[in-house]
Amino acid sequence: QVQLVESGGGVVQPGGSLRLSCAASGTIFSINAMAWYRQAPGKRRELVSLITSGGATHYGDSVKGRFTISRDNAKNTVYLQMNSLNPEDTAVYYCNAFIAPNSDGREHYYWGQGTQVTVST
Repeated sequence: QVQLVESGGGVVQPGGSLRLSCAASGTIFSINAMAWYRQAPGKRRELVSLITSGGATHYGDSVKGRFTISRDNAKNTVYLQMNSLNPEDTAVYYCNAFIAPNSDGREHYYWGQGTQVTVST
């Protein structure tokens, strides 16, 4: 059974920073891409950032230059450093990973439970 557990959310003032972490655990053979999504109230879930197993990264337009995604393959963990936060960044942030649990190599998408990020005075 594969689990993704996020941490690091909270309340921060505009202009502040937060660092999210997401650790994958359980039976894992390999991890391909890992990503962060977010969903604000009344809005669709959107891709924030993605990082491949080789370290290539992609960012949504609204977070380019402010957020940085990274991963530690030895720890099966992905991070999201969020700087210059503004109220529009308020959302539940979800970790997502494309994981092969077994040596057959078949990959499946897994989601974390989400962590709330609130940017407010």
